[in-house]
Amino acid sequence: MSTDLAQTLAQIVGAEHVSTAEAYRAQHAKDQSSHTAHLPDVVVWPASTAEVSQIARYANTERIAITGWGAGSSLEGNSIPLRAGIVIDFGRMNQILAIHQQDFQATVQPGIFYKDMNKLLARNGLFFAPDPGANASIGGMIANNAAGTRTVKYGATRDNVLALEVVLANGQVIRTGSRSVKQSAGYDLTHLFTGSEGTLGLITEATLKLHPLPEHFSAVVASFENTLNAADAVYAVIGSGLNPAALELLDAASVRFMNTRVTSLPEKPTLLMEFHGASQAAIESELVLVREVCNECGCSRFEAGVGRAERDRLWEGRHALGEILFSIYPDSIYLITDVAVPISAYPALAAYANGLYAELGLHGALFGHAGDGNLHTVNFAPKHDAAQQARLQEFNDRVVQKAIALDGTCTGEHGVGIGKQQYLVHEHGAAAVEVMRQVKHLFDPHGILNPGKVVG
Repeated sequence: MSTDLAQTLAQIVGAEHVSTAEAYRAQHAKDQSSHTAHLPDVVVWPASTAEVSQIARYANTERIAITGWGAGSSLEGNSIPLRAGIVIDFGRMNQILAIHQQDFQATVQPGIFYKDMNKLLARNGLFFAPDPGANASIGGMIANNAAGTRTVKYGATRDNVLALEVVLANGQVIRTGSRSVKQSAGYDLTHLFTGSEGTLGLITEATLKLHPLPEHFSAVVASFENTLNAADAVYAVIGSGLNPAALELLDAASVRFMNTRVTSLPEKPTLLMEFHGASQAAIESELVLVREVCNECGCSRFEAGVGRAERDRLWEGRHALGEILFSIYPDSIYLITDVAVPISAYPALAAYANGLYAELGLHGALFGHAGDGNLHTVNFAPKHDAAQQARLQEFNDRVVQKAIALDGTCTGEHGVGIGKQQYLVHEHGAAAVEVMRQVKHLFDPHGILNPGKVVG
C-alpha cells in the first residue's frame, strides 16, 4: 500500500516531498515522550493549504490515517502515528505571512518554529509570549495548547490565538475567528481547534496575538529550606497582587541536576522569578514586596537584579532540565507528570508529590510553572525493573488523583495524547467525555485525524 500511497501523494506535492524510506519514517514515529514508537507508512511535506486539503480529501476517501507533525517535541505521544498511514510534516510551511505591527499581531504558517519566529519578530520589537521551552512549531503549540514559563503573565497559547485556517478531515478549508481582539460571533471554533491535538482538523495558518518586547526586567532567585515553604511563597507572591512574568518552582534535586551543566545555585528548593515593567523604578518597587513575601515564607537566600547574562543562564538551565535528566538516566524508563491546580491548592499538591518520593523510593525531579499552578515531575526506573516501573505509574496516578481532588486537571499543558486518556472520565465525567466523542465524530466521521488520541 505504501508504494501506491506514495505515488498518489507525489502527484499532489511532488515526488521529492514524499518518502517511504525507513529513516524518515523512523524520525516521525516517536515524539519526546516515553510512549512506544509507531512507524507511519509514508511522510509527506506539503507547501500550501491547497496541498494539505488534497491530501486530506484523498485520505478521507480511502480511510487512511493522518497525523500532523511539527517539531516532534510533544510529551504525551500526541504526534505518534498510532495507526500508521500518512504523517504530514509541516516543515515547508514555515513562513511569517504578515506582521500587523500596530495591532501587535502576526499571521504565520504552522511549520515555523517558536524560537525562530521570535527572532524575526524581535526586529519589530515584538514577541509571541507562550514559551514551552523547546523550539516547538507554532502548529504544534496550537494543537497542544502549549504554555510554559510565561503563562502566569501572558496566558497559554489558547489565550494568544485570534484566528485560524483549518483543513477538515474531508479536505474542506475553513477560517475561524478574526483579527479583532473582541469576538462574539457564533461558536468559538478557534479555541475548539486549539488544544484538539490534530484530531478535529489540520491547522495551516494562524493569526497570533503578540506583545512588545519588555525594555526593563529583573530576575529573582529565592532559595528555601524545604519544598513546602517554596510552594507557600508561590501562593503568597500571587496572592499579594504581584505580577511576575515567570514564576518557576524547582526542588533540590532539580537544582542539583541543573548545576551539573549550566547553573551554580544552592542545592535547595528554589523559585526562579522574572518581572517585566515599563520602568526600572516600577520593577524595583515590586522587588521590595517580593523579598518581604519570600522572607515571611522562610526564604534562606534572596537575590534580585540578576543581570541579563546570568538571567539567560538561569533560564537556559531551566529549559535544559529535561535533557539533562535524560542524559543522566540514559538506560531508564521515565514517566512525566503534568498536572495543574488552583493556585491556593499548589502548596498542598507540591507537598503531596514531594512526600511520594520517599514513600515509593523513586528517583527524579519535581518542578513546574508554579505561578499558574502547574506542576511537573520526571521520574525514572531501570528498564528491567518491573516493580520500580509499577511504582512510577502509581506515583503518576496518585498525583493526578490528588490534583483532580483539589479541583485541578490531569494535564496542565502537555495535552491528553496517549497517556492521559484514562483520566478524562474521572476529571470531566462520562457524559462530558461522550459529548467530546460526538464532536470528534462530527468533524471526523471516519476517524482518520490523529486516531487513538484524546478520546480514542
